[in-house]
Amino acid sequence: MTDEEYSAFYLSSFSLLVRQLYAMTGDFSEAQDVVQEAFVRGWGRRARLSSDEGTPEAWIRTVAWRLAVSRWRRARRGRVLELGHAVPEDTPGPGPEHTALVAALRKLPAVQRQAIVLFHLCDLSVQQIADEAGTAVGTIKARLSRGRAALAEHLRDEPDAGSTPRHSERTDNCA
Repeated sequence: MTDEEYSAFYLSSFSLLVRQLYAMTGDFSEAQDVVQEAFVRGWGRRARLSSDEGTPEAWIRTVAWRLAVSRWRRARRGRVLELGHAVPEDTPGPGPEHTALVAALRKLPAVQRQAIVLFHLCDLSVQQIADEAGTAVGTIKARLSRGRAALAEHLRDEPDAGSTPRHSERTDNCA
């Protein structure tokens, strides 16, 4: 089967095969996924598909069905493992400090958040972070410094009514 013939086969058969797999699986999205994956796998053997016994549609349908079954088995195994390792009901949720830290990290620019997490949580050196990010060591140091300052600002308790407002809370027209 030539490239053009395979493309025509795909265009003429995809919808039919999706409907068939939908009837077999009961999940339209899953049917689309497995049929698409079967066509991708068929592309590599398109020269042999027309000479194989049966029709190319049968080969695609069989591969798609096997993919669906394989996914079901993996999902079932995952659920079994999940149930076997269920979290005890008395496990406390994240504390207010954890929640505040996550919220503050989300407010940082992505490059600063990356530097902070890799340095403080993953214990990478500044050099390792620079290598991973593809940037200079000085840039990483600046990101860490700015990120820490921004985190401190986001994590600071709300000021008292009599204290000086933060820069973002100023009511005057100072820039």
